[in-house]
Amino acid sequence: MKTTLLENLEKSRNYTIQTAQSMPENKFDFKPVDEVWSFKELIHHIAYCIQWMEDNFLKNKEADWAPPSVKGSKSEIIDYINKAYADVTSTIKGVEKLTDAQINGVYAIIDHSTHHRGQAVTYLRCNHIDPPEYVFLA
Repeated sequence: MKTTLLENLEKSRNYTIQTAQSMPENKFDFKPVDEVWSFKELIHHIAYCIQWMEDNFLKNKEADWAPPSVKGSKSEIIDYINKAYADVTSTIKGVEKLTDAQINGVYAIIDHSTHHRGQAVTYLRCNHIDPPEYVFLA
């Protein structure tokens, strides 16, 4: 089970990074409408939530919801998302036997990332940018 979860988490990481890299830095503040997050805020949110869910669902820490302000360049935001995925991967590898609650936590991380990555793909398309091809390896 752990191997399957880690493989799926790595697929999520790869596609999320490719999606973030596809948006030019001068478009990182793009919003399709005023009421939604910018592309940068969206990618930052994915990273923050991975860390928050890791604490709450995998480490059993009760972390408060306290997202930091969003700042940084494209490369800094991509580094942040890479770190979030690397940290949760390390946590999963460090657990001898995952509980059902932890397994559900990993699924929540993947599902949440997929949800917001889908929004990010829409932002790319709004800018006439072809998103990276999704590769699913069964």
